[in-house]
Amino acid sequence: MEWELGLAGLAVGLLIAVVTTPVGVSGAVFLLPVQLSVFAVPNPAVTPTNLLYNVVAGPGALLRHRRSGALRGPLVRLMVLGTLPGVVVGAVVRVFALPGPYVFRLLVAALMLPLGVWLVARTLRPTPKSAARPAPRPRTIAGLALAVGVVGGVYGIGGGSILGPVLVGRGLPVARVAPAALASTFATSLVGASTYALLSLAETGSIAPDWFLGLSCGLGGLIGGYLGARLQRHLPETLLRLLLGTLAAGLGAVYAVGALR
Repeated sequence: MEWELGLAGLAVGLLIAVVTTPVGVSGAVFLLPVQLSVFAVPNPAVTPTNLLYNVVAGPGALLRHRRSGALRGPLVRLMVLGTLPGVVVGAVVRVFALPGPYVFRLLVAALMLPLGVWLVARTLRPTPKSAARPAPRPRTIAGLALAVGVVGGVYGIGGGSILGPVLVGRGLPVARVAPAALASTFATSLVGASTYALLSLAETGSIAPDWFLGLSCGLGGLIGGYLGARLQRHLPETLLRLLLGTLAAGLGAVYAVGALR
């Protein structure tokens, strides 16, 4: 029944957002396998449905970060402006060149599993300050943001899910990266969802989002995102880094298993 599907989406969105928001991950990257395996959302409609989740869920965490002043600064602008053009390119590529999920699962597994393990290992055995790598330059951050914007547009996962662990691994604090990652995810998802809606007018097939499921999951994410953002300031940096690394490694493992199947 529709109301049961809506309640399930609400619960899933809320639980995912509470866990992922403190480390700057929207949760859409974890929602994607649920949509494919549990809710049976067809391809490529699963991508704009995920983007719709980000659009609805994002303001909860962003409102909390805005009140604390965490959305100010050049990192937010770099990540938002870098990802926006990429998500439009990614949406076009998704519709016309990569309709299936197999390549995506392989890419996520190959990137996130070693990245998560590396981040956990680096947190448990930190690099001496004399040997620590300098923070990435603004030009490097903008280039990375453009690349993950394309990936986010193709698969609807939000670029912050990838860029966040990379920047934290390069030495930036989670408290600084998380708000910027969530802001870029929200902006790219808004543009990406609009792009898919326009493409659905010109192309046949399952291109438009599943509005009911996307809104249900997004409402849960809206509530969970606000709670998760409030929770962040009470968690130590080491715990946040370990959580982010564990989430990234776990995500990579899940997608590796999915790809092998």
